Amino acid sequence: MNPMEPPKRSSALEGVHGVHVVPHSPFALRETDHSGEFLSPTCGTSTTEENQLLSMQRVWQQIPAYLRPIHCRTSCHGDMHLAETVANVLTSIPFIALGMHTPRKNLNSKLYANSLIGVGVASSVYHCSRGRLRKYLRWIDYTMIATATVCLSRALRNENPKLLMAATAAFLPVQPLMVSLIHTGMMEVAFAKRALKDPDLRMAHTVHKMSSLLGGMLFVADDLFPKTPYLHAGWHLAAAVGVGTCNKLLE
Repeated sequence: MNPMEPPKRSSALEGVHGVHVVPHSPFALRETDHSGEFLSPTCGTSTTEENQLLSMQRVWQQIPAYLRPIHCRTSCHGDMHLAETVANVLTSIPFIALGMHTPRKNLNSKLYANSLIGVGVASSVYHCSRGRLRKYLRWIDYTMIATATVCLSRALRNENPKLLMAATAAFLPVQPLMVSLIHTGMMEVAFAKRALKDPDLRMAHTVHKMSSLLGGMLFVADDLFPKTPYLHAGWHLAAAVGVGTCNKLLE
């Protein structure tokens, strides 16, 4: 075939209802209706939508896990049998006890004490839950933890930067883990500074550092090995010890 010669129309598809062979384009097929009018192509639109979806998926995958909202597929594991559920509920009760015994000298410390009670209640209800409701209770659980860290930082510092508190209020419902991380870091700095000035706090600070390190390791291990039982309960206990040492700062 001469490259300069226009391609011939194929007669193989002629006469087939709904198919029209476009001249000078042996590979382009266009659909027609009963009257022979061309219909608008949909392949290009479908391809564009698929490309947009793939682009959104790539962007989502590039976002660090700690910046993503809570997703039940990765954070709602555990409680695989009754014994583990009982262990998780029992190890949630210390947070309620700590909240009841937290010093309540002012409004901020009262809010923190009540938030600790809320953490224990939310955790207990979540671990008892099953089914579709579980993912929402997981979000409430993490949100209560973040709220407690915010209340603690307010109790330790009467005046936090207004911009920080505004950002906290905006991100708390959608990124509770990030809020917890920021305000926990602020608390750690305040605890270390107080321990340097007050020798009576050094022992409590040492226990706090060890429990925080152990709790962090258990938290990561629980995420990496979701089928290993009682890791989450161990994290509860380590976190409770760390929270108990923080109460020394409010006395």
